[in-house]
Amino acid sequence: MLNLLSLASVYAADNKINLKPGGDWVGIENLTIGNIVAGGIRLILVIAALVFFFILVIGGIRWIASGGDKTQTENARNQITSALVGLVIVFAAWAIVQLINTFFGINIFELSIPSA
Repeated sequence: MLNLLSLASVYAADNKINLKPGGDWVGIENLTIGNIVAGGIRLILVIAALVFFFILVIGGIRWIASGGDKTQTENARNQITSALVGLVIVFAAWAIVQLINTFFGINIFELSIPSA
């Protein structure tokens, strides 16, 4: 037991303990408010696109399962229309951000504003 403790103390004395994050967490040292906001914007766009896509799929399933009932078919069609409008809005927002980046050089997804 004594040999094991002395071996552990020798090992700890020779090696330094690295407390810096590694792997996927390496970039956490450069975390800024701008990066957090830009990541949040990207996350919102992705989540919104996924939500509208699943609403579209559910509307299609409801249409198929309506069995010819006029009110259920109409409700499913309205759901599909709403989902498509939502997807168009999400992708239009993404396109506007890309146009701002192209024409003005302001990358909202990274919040890097060029200096004059």
